[in-house]
Amino acid sequence: MTEKKRATPKVTSGRAAPKAQDAKSVKAKGGAAPKPAEAVPPKKTPPAPAAPKAAEEKPPQQKAASAEVAAPAKKPERKPAEAPKVPAGPVEPRVPARLKVRYRQEILPRLREQFRYRNVMEVPKLEKVVINMRVGDATTDTRFLDKAVEELTLISGQKPVIPRAKKAIAAFKLRRGIPIAAKVTMRGDRMYEFVDKLFNVALPRIKDFKGISEKQFDGRGNLNIGLREQLIFPEIDYDKVEKIRGMDVTLVTTARSDEEARELLRLLGLPLRLPETASPTALKER
Repeated sequence: MTEKKRATPKVTSGRAAPKAQDAKSVKAKGGAAPKPAEAVPPKKTPPAPAAPKAAEEKPPQQKAASAEVAAPAKKPERKPAEAPKVPAGPVEPRVPARLKVRYRQEILPRLREQFRYRNVMEVPKLEKVVINMRVGDATTDTRFLDKAVEELTLISGQKPVIPRAKKAIAAFKLRRGIPIAAKVTMRGDRMYEFVDKLFNVALPRIKDFKGISEKQFDGRGNLNIGLREQLIFPEIDYDKVEKIRGMDVTLVTTARSDEEARELLRLLGLPLRLPETASPTALKER
């Protein structure tokens, strides 16, 4: 019997490749046969994007405009309002006008009792005082108007308004829109302070002053006083006066008749002219 020669495996460099196991041998050992490897399809590479066309170059002004449209402008931030600075130390309270205190404490209850008003709101009172100073020289030179405004500011304590001509008058060389006067309207404490000064200081300084006539009431409870010069007020300096000017002072009240307004102003201190037929007893009462 001839012995079969065993085939000697060829020795190769490196490690020997493992032998592939047959499906039958794996099944005989009790394992599950491996599934054949599925073929993986090759990945499809996406086509390269087409190169964009070269954009047309825009002028710099157009580029700046497009940038401004693209980016909306930011609204400026509002800063919170700063609180007013209060001076350090105690603040002195404002003292009300002397004539105003007198009206509330003495005159008001006296008028209510005399005219038998049911409500306190029916009692007449001063509403406003209007001062009007005419400046006819302003048509030729506005310097006269500035001087009148300065003097009226000293008298009233507030800056006046400058009325203008509403229509042109050739006879007076007046054109439309030219300033021709200065006017002041006073209310509140400043009104009472001016009335107190007018009744007790200014009117008694008029030469040969005999009092305010009752005919100067307009029938609706208002009093019109015409003054010939501004020198009767203590704020005016004689040396600085360029021209003597007159003014109209109107005291507007809430009275419904001249009798109520006359009694109100008389109690406030208005010097009224006595009638010629007044008896001596009436003079003592007044």
